[in-house]
Amino acid sequence: MTPILKAALAVLFLAALPAGAAPLAEVTGVDKGDMLKLRSGPGTGYRVVVGLPNGTMVRNHGCTRVGSTPWCKVSLNDVRQLRGYVSGHYLKRR
Repeated sequence: MTPILKAALAVLFLAALPAGAAPLAEVTGVDKGDMLKLRSGPGTGYRVVVGLPNGTMVRNHGCTRVGSTPWCKVSLNDVRQLRGYVSGHYLKRR
């Protein structure tokens, strides 16, 4: 599947979701004893807001590529006012 086709399908899927319902994703692949850094902006130069362990459920509000990393704007599923950016490499769609 071409990247353009993947992007088009993603846009169609997101458009079909109810208003305000961002897709659910799970934090995965973080090394044991470490946490995924939720940052204030899309990149490692932004301050760390909080660490997220494997298994944390987040709402993905969209991703943008910075260099080779997809940075996704997320909110915690249980604490939606807590928002920031994480590397999309560590998110698994639920």
